[in-house]
Amino acid sequence: MARDYMTRFHAADGTVRAFAVSSRECVEAAREAHDTYPVITALLGRTLSAAALMGWMMKDPCDLLTVQLQGDGPAKGVTVTADSHGHVKGFARVSDVELPPKENGHLDVGGAIGRGTLTVTKDLGLKMPYSGTVPLVSGEVAEDLTYYFAASEQTPSSVALGVLVDTDFSVKCAGGFIIQLMPGTAEKTIDVIEKNLKTLPSITQMLSSGMYPEDMIERALSSLSPVEEERHSVSFSCDCSRQRVLDTILTLPKKDIYEMISEKKPVEVKCSFCGTDYIFETDELLTEIKK
Repeated sequence: MARDYMTRFHAADGTVRAFAVSSRECVEAAREAHDTYPVITALLGRTLSAAALMGWMMKDPCDLLTVQLQGDGPAKGVTVTADSHGHVKGFARVSDVELPPKENGHLDVGGAIGRGTLTVTKDLGLKMPYSGTVPLVSGEVAEDLTYYFAASEQTPSSVALGVLVDTDFSVKCAGGFIIQLMPGTAEKTIDVIEKNLKTLPSITQMLSSGMYPEDMIERALSSLSPVEEERHSVSFSCDCSRQRVLDTILTLPKKDIYEMISEKKPVEVKCSFCGTDYIFETDELLTEIKK
């Protein structure tokens, strides 16, 4: 099976740009890290796939992007971060949500997140990060991001995402695409894209049938002369470390650290993004705080 990667296209004389990703390994790594139930795997996986593409859209190597969905459903929320190098990580606030499927048999991702908001934050190295928040349209992620691009970034876009979970809860396939209209896109071009999208199978149907990211874009932009520009790898990657976690502990008020030390029990900290456990003995904390 091919490793995860993204592809970028332009079409219609540069008035349309498109990004697509195959992210099965990335989403499976997240599922294993957080032991998620299927509906949460789908929610987190869709968000990871979209964030990877959105991160790649950023120009500076140091730029960081965060996508957060917060809702009143049992999942409560999901947080995903990505950089411009294809590294993505994320977690759901509740990993063991179980809901009956929708009438069409699909996982009820919208029901898991409920009503709430979608927030996209871009840290571009400026004094203040850019942040845009919109109400959730459906909680299904793709529709919510489509609305976000139109309302917050004024960029007409079509977002499609999918995660197919196997009977053993593992990820069979995952991925998606984002197609965006640039200023000056001709009406006839828009009509062609709308017509193509109406006949396009779902993301999971296309990936399950053996299609690759470039195949999805070529079909979505059929007759618009799509040209592939670049490909890039994608991975579930967390930059946490024992030292960074220790440094975070040491930012706490000294009285709180001494209180932890007085309990004479190892201090255990789990990374929210990748689930890695870090254990610090009280003697180590005592030595560090006295430095």
